[in-house]
Amino acid sequence: MKLKVFTDGGARGNPGIAGYGVYIENENKESVYEESKFLGIKTNNEAEYMGLIGALTWIEEKAPEAEVEINSDSQLLVRQMKKIYKVKASNLKNLWLVAQDLSSGKKIEYKEIRREYNFKADELANLAMDRKK
Repeated sequence: MKLKVFTDGGARGNPGIAGYGVYIENENKESVYEESKFLGIKTNNEAEYMGLIGALTWIEEKAPEAEVEINSDSQLLVRQMKKIYKVKASNLKNLWLVAQDLSSGKKIEYKEIRREYNFKADELANLAMDRKK
């Protein structure tokens, strides 16, 4: 099974009211999961990581053997997960470790995409921030 994952996190203010969105589709471009989660007050990068962790947790529980393509418009997140960039911010280190642990042993490819191609996850993240719950 192949899954295409789109994640996005945002904060209105940095830090500020934050949320994330996760959208997952199968190889037939059919939606298999979506999540919109309010996070309280977080930074934008924390929200990005929490969205990734949300997606990886779902994969761990529902499709641990799947080949996964993770798409994010966060250059920092993608390059840190690929270990191109070091994680220097103390508030991101534990989130990065959790994401690395959830990724371990899985067939995962991380891709940087342009914001306009991440519209569904962005929409879900904005819904979470709008709801504030």
